Amino acid sequence: MKKPASGPKQHWETVYETRQPHEVSWTEEVPQTSLEFIHAFELPSQAPIIDIGGGDSRLVDFLLAEGYENLTVLDISGAALARARQRLGPAADRVRWIEADIRGFIPPQQYALWHDRAAFHFLTTASDMAHYLALARQAVAPQGYLTMGTFSTDGPTACSGLPVQQYDEASLTQQLQQGFTKLRCRTEDHLTPFQTSQNFLFCSFRRQQQPAAA
Repeated sequence: MKKPASGPKQHWETVYETRQPHEVSWTEEVPQTSLEFIHAFELPSQAPIIDIGGGDSRLVDFLLAEGYENLTVLDISGAALARARQRLGPAADRVRWIEADIRGFIPPQQYALWHDRAAFHFLTTASDMAHYLALARQAVAPQGYLTMGTFSTDGPTACSGLPVQQYDEASLTQQLQQGFTKLRCRTEDHLTPFQTSQNFLFCSFRRQQQPAAA
């Protein structure tokens, strides 16, 4: 018998089962900043892309419309993924959906792009952060890209009832310095569906070429 969900998974299942997109702060009708960063990489349409903590984000809708063919969305909440699949209809069959906690995710392949908007900042312990970063180093192909959005030091200290880790450009770059080279960063205000403002930091990185085996 399957055990009932508990902990972080139960938290996010409850959020997505009880709230609509207009009732959560992170909703974006158009994920403009993420798209701008992705466009800058000039990836081929077959490039494998994974959206970490993608939930029911519309990023996958736009990437499908732009012709990207190798898309994966990972989220801890099955309810969030089900909502996204329902929204996409038949197009959902062109996406790989993975229901998993990032802390227990085993990448089935390497990716040309690892995208994370507002997942990493929920990891607030040194061990969870270290595990995530080791996973990213493993999963992003050499010369591949990682783009990340977190709450800035001028942003919220909590979201959806959970604490978050804030970052500025220096501290996020330091987290990624092993294995990645920073490309650029910027901050911006996200206007929530409630007409409140949240300050985000967005940065992009390139996976360093791994040294040849001795």
